[in-house]
Amino acid sequence: MSEGAHRAFADDASVRRIGEGLIHRTLPKQEWTHEAHLAACVFLLVERPEIVPERDMPGIIAGYNESLGGVNDDTQGYHETITQLYIRAIRAFLVRHGGGSLADTVQALLASPIALRDWPLTRYSRARLFSIAARRGWVEPDLAPIALPEI
Repeated sequence: MSEGAHRAFADDASVRRIGEGLIHRTLPKQEWTHEAHLAACVFLLVERPEIVPERDMPGIIAGYNESLGGVNDDTQGYHETITQLYIRAIRAFLVRHGGGSLADTVQALLASPIALRDWPLTRYSRARLFSIAARRGWVEPDLAPIALPEI
């Protein structure tokens, strides 16, 4: 995690801007980083109870990708297993570490092991995680259970 990524979410408004920009498809493409994905998920779980991320995130992300001219197919764009894995992990994180401001919660999440870009590979082999089946639907992990003792 770079220091710049931490500064990007210095206050609640910066987290809300990411989340609302994703929903409304107004977030500039260059701002849709790994860290922004995580911040958007925290925002949705904490402040948008009418949105059920497990159900709604596929359409939100795929629609956002398409609004930028992107493609959601077997090799690029929306990835169901990675998305659902992070939703589960962030829900568990919020149970243990939620309750503070949005920015503080995102900062704590970004400092945790689950924020590492390769964290899903602690649960999945590369071949399984990047398979077409995993991109298109939920695939159970093949290396370790989803239990999250590290958060």
